[in-house]
Amino acid sequence: MLPRGRPRALGAAALLLLLLVIGFFLFRGDLDYERPRPRGTAAFDGDPPADPGGHNGSDCIPPRPRPPKCELLQVAIVCAGHNSSRDVITLVKSMLFYRKNPLHLHLVTDAVARNILETLFHMWMVPAVQISFYNADELKPQVSWIPNKHYSGLYGLMKLVLPSALPPDLARVIVLDTDVTFASNIAELWALFAHFSGVILLRLDRLRQAGWEQMWKLTATRELLTLPATSLADQDIFNAIIKEHPWLVQPLPCVWNVQLSDHTLAERCYSEASDLKVIHWNSPKKLRVKNKHVESFRNLYLTFLEYDGNLLRRELFGCPRPPPPGAEQLQRALAQLDEEDACFEFRRQQLTVHRVHITFLPHKPPPPQPHDVTLVAQLSMDRMQMLEALCRHWPGPMSLALYLTDAEAQQFLRFVETSVVLSARQDVAYHVVYREGPLYPINQLRNVALAQALTPYVFLSDIDFLPAYSLYDYLRASIQQLELGSGRKAALVVPAFETLHYRFSFPSSKAELLALLDAGSLHTFRYHEWPRGHAPTDYARWREAQAPYHVQWAADYEPYVVVPRDCPRYDPRFAGFGWNKVAHVMELDAQPRQRLSACPTPQEYELLVLPEAFVIHLPHAPSLDISRFRSSPTYRDCLQALKDEFHQDLSRRYGAAALKYLTALQQPRGPT
Repeated sequence: MLPRGRPRALGAAALLLLLLVIGFFLFRGDLDYERPRPRGTAAFDGDPPADPGGHNGSDCIPPRPRPPKCELLQVAIVCAGHNSSRDVITLVKSMLFYRKNPLHLHLVTDAVARNILETLFHMWMVPAVQISFYNADELKPQVSWIPNKHYSGLYGLMKLVLPSALPPDLARVIVLDTDVTFASNIAELWALFAHFSGVILLRLDRLRQAGWEQMWKLTATRELLTLPATSLADQDIFNAIIKEHPWLVQPLPCVWNVQLSDHTLAERCYSEASDLKVIHWNSPKKLRVKNKHVESFRNLYLTFLEYDGNLLRRELFGCPRPPPPGAEQLQRALAQLDEEDACFEFRRQQLTVHRVHITFLPHKPPPPQPHDVTLVAQLSMDRMQMLEALCRHWPGPMSLALYLTDAEAQQFLRFVETSVVLSARQDVAYHVVYREGPLYPINQLRNVALAQALTPYVFLSDIDFLPAYSLYDYLRASIQQLELGSGRKAALVVPAFETLHYRFSFPSSKAELLALLDAGSLHTFRYHEWPRGHAPTDYARWREAQAPYHVQWAADYEPYVVVPRDCPRYDPRFAGFGWNKVAHVMELDAQPRQRLSACPTPQEYELLVLPEAFVIHLPHAPSLDISRFRSSPTYRDCLQALKDEFHQDLSRRYGAAALKYLTALQQPRGPT
């Protein structure tokens, strides 16, 4: 315990909605300014005196009118990094579930969190929610001089500077920590502002008038003369200020901040779990705290952790607000769809805007290298078992899009945390695309993963292929030797093979692969089902090749290739099974020709097969979309309609250059 007279705190990390500045401050702990506590009083920031039974549940609080239905509620959150960004999403889900008012979220973030949350909220398209971002890096100099041992680092001190960081015309704001879960309508909390009066109504505007910035800096400087470093971040400074200026505080009923930390006395705050308004998991241990109602709290938290965020896109009726960007155009397009159309599912899938959570886990990009390559792929939950093997085969950076439900995303998180192989890799970027719709949006997933690749080149693969152990190094050496960075335009083809054996000894070299091929343990990929897909690779020539060789595009060619990161994106119209890679290779081949300085005539886009490169497809159960394609004439008819639309678009974009594709695709074909 600290000496008497020094700020003391029992909680850890927090949200105390002590409406210091209209809910500006969230203190985390026991505000002890030498005030005697009645027996039974909970050790919570700003707890009012307890009743004789030792609690102050909601039945002890006089009912307060909620704010007008359409009043805009202002909320501020400080968030930095990958893990904190995930916490924010759970917090926001719980707010959105109960809310009946429009919200404006003011997010103070570092660059990582802003990139994640800006993408997510843009794709989430939640009605009546505004988002504003503030650069935490610009605020760091204002607090970096304060020694701090708290695990939140400098970001734990950011609440001190919110009055100056937030817009000057913003008078009231509720400040939340990322690790809280709402169990009631946030409007009830906002309504507490109406019960302040005089100097007790300490809102942002009043705090600015009181000279808050000078006040906290002077107090912090004085306290640090005897306190080597803050152990509870901004809490220590808030406690010291309140000790000198107790008039700054309007206590909140503790049901608005029931803290579940190691030393909490939460049971003194309430009689029934149903009384609670906000549960605060203010401990790094989070769900492992001890409390008689912890199962109830844990279930509430897990409910919102795994809650389908698509269900929160509902409108706020009776509150006219500008729709999210792109929402009106999307609704018009959806309204034009014919539900009787046999291809209705395809048409609707094309218009689906999926929520996207980029870099779902902590990610450290590799240092820039001129010839580096990122493996790009996509997967769903049923292919998760491929990840560990892929990490063993590919030591370089990866960008992977995962198509998951909210609940599956949490299963994936636990899977990575318990895997020695996966948890050791931070150069693998995982991007969760939340499931919606009946078809697997394969090309949308590929585009998400491709857009997040950070190296100059990408290897466009699929999750059920394992690369040769040496492929990463070999590709980088090939890119350098072929001088692709000097303006030469090429797609490097990596020959694909497959095995039908679940138990398989992976070849360590091309010579071993050829031996397995001759023994019948390996085959060229899809030779028995779809030979057109890889026949132009010319496997007979590859067996003897010692140097890269050119091949020509042919109808239905769909090789796995290495290309520059800024290559054309995949056509998102192709969802489910069929023709998704074929269309992309056509787009690559149709790109405008480049005139090289040494050549007097335009050059064709090069398709170069690498002589020592290979990937091997491992067996797995067929996906639902493949089964539907094989069994449904309607599915195949819809796919043909999409192909026709793609051909027309290609002709419009590339004119006469696209004629060879149309001619080739009109030729008679064998069975697919």
